[in-house]
Amino acid sequence: MIEIVNLVKRYKTVKALNGVSFRVENGEMFAYLGPNGSGKTTTIRILTGLTKPTAGDAYLNGCHFERDSLKAKRQCGLVPQVINLDMELTVRENLDLHGRLFQMTSEERRARTDALLEYVELDDQCDRLVNHLSGGMKRRVMVARALLHAPEILFLDEPTVGLDPTIRRRIWSLLKKIQQAGTTIFLTTHYIEEAEFLADRVAFLDFGNIVQLDTPDNLKARIGEWALDKMVDGHMHTQYFPSREGAQAFIDQQQGSFSLRRVNLEDAFLTLTGKKVTADGSVAQVSTDHEPTAALLATGPDGP
Repeated sequence: MIEIVNLVKRYKTVKALNGVSFRVENGEMFAYLGPNGSGKTTTIRILTGLTKPTAGDAYLNGCHFERDSLKAKRQCGLVPQVINLDMELTVRENLDLHGRLFQMTSEERRARTDALLEYVELDDQCDRLVNHLSGGMKRRVMVARALLHAPEILFLDEPTVGLDPTIRRRIWSLLKKIQQAGTTIFLTTHYIEEAEFLADRVAFLDFGNIVQLDTPDNLKARIGEWALDKMVDGHMHTQYFPSREGAQAFIDQQQGSFSLRRVNLEDAFLTLTGKKVTADGSVAQVSTDHEPTAALLATGPDGP
């Protein structure tokens, strides 16, 4: 559904994308994960026709993003980071305006608006001014608007940023429902647990390069199944083991207190990039106490 070949974007002396290539299959939910400045939003802006690339090619449902730009744009819907609804219009009026831009008939606009507002559970809010809605409701209106013209691909650029955990989970359920209906979803996020929960595959992006691309389970399996955390000189020291028994045997040979848990996708990201993505998307360099995966596995009784 999406194919990117050697995509490059330079801003004067800054290279935002450095020859990125990958494919997203039909009906897949694909997560693009990385810290602020890694190139996530630049990729979406190029694919949706908002930014011209320096080099490279991309195809949306078989349409070249530049040679068949109008047809390619019709293949996709976009939910940007920033809430860009018209605050002085009602929910219904915002969707109606979007439908007019896509040259939908009045009957099509009305039918799709009614169906989508019910779909995102906002049919009782259709005549309210957007300015009076909560943040979570506004996000759902943006999702409904992006789906109005029935796109094959939905681009979501950090769709749950700034939302509380309860509303985020509600958005997650909505995205799963959209995917199950057959829409291909391209998701950027700096919430690693969001990517782990939602995505069929995850790409780790760093400095405009894809560091790794695989399923969440495969990425986690590369470093082990169990993690041991211990505070050492004010820093978190983590070791990984392929089995719980191996981790427990290691604990029995040590002094001090350890926390045993299952490996998560953040562990894989830390190991592959040497960086931690904070809650606001900024980067925190991992302490040197956080050892490389191979060395950590070798220290455990079940290590290779």
